Amino acid sequence: MPEYEKAMRPEDITRLFVERSNAGDAAGVAALYEEDAVLAYPPGERTVGRSAIHALWQKVLSNGPRFEPEQPLPTLVSGDIALTSTPPGDGTGARAQVVRRQPDGSWLRLLDQPEFAPPAR
Repeated sequence: MPEYEKAMRPEDITRLFVERSNAGDAAGVAALYEEDAVLAYPPGERTVGRSAIHALWQKVLSNGPRFEPEQPLPTLVSGDIALTSTPPGDGTGARAQVVRRQPDGSWLRLLDQPEFAPPAR
């Protein structure tokens, strides 16, 4: 596996995700996740483990989607665990991730909820 820039702050993961996704680098996106991470995607399903996340992103990125950077909301940190979130650019729902500090001081996603729909009224 190539050597990738590490997220040294929880907020770095969002930037690295956009950069790697827009480059079509599914392996680079998967490298942002812990080995046993859980991704709540596709909607209504769960993708579990880095290799499954890699396979999912290979499929998604093969269609050439473009991701725009989103301004992160304030990060909540408690020891080696942090909650990161961003409001989508289209103003619908939210995105949230639980990330964990690794032994080398970098951060990886443990839980990823990329799409929250607003509650029905």
